[in-house]
Amino acid sequence: MRKQGGAEVFRITGARRGLAEDVRGRQRRYVVSMLIRTLSVVLTVVLWNVERYVAIGTLVLGALLPYVAVVIANAGRENAPSLPGTFVPAPTRPVLPPPPPADMAESGSESGRRAASSPSGDQGRDHD
Repeated sequence: MRKQGGAEVFRITGARRGLAEDVRGRQRRYVVSMLIRTLSVVLTVVLWNVERYVAIGTLVLGALLPYVAVVIANAGRENAPSLPGTFVPAPTRPVLPPPPPADMAESGSESGRRAASSPSGDQGRDHD
């Protein structure tokens, strides 16, 4: 499909920008900050004998701006908090206890008969 010249494209989702567009934006921010740094270094040279305090300020700006520009350029892609999660958790199933072993079930039924017939067991005692 051919792109039409001048046709505006509208986004219909909250998806992040494409990788190429993101890199282009970071490069643009880096170039602008380096242009500001170059301007501050030139102003430092021009203003050194005229206005020393302003020249020192532009010198500090010119010295710190490369670090800040690199940190901003390498910050990575933006987060997209408005996107819905793609992970759908599996429904939880109720956990059933394991069945008692066959020999325990038989001995449990015998002990139940014994407890019912003799009141001397724990059931016959008064718990204070």
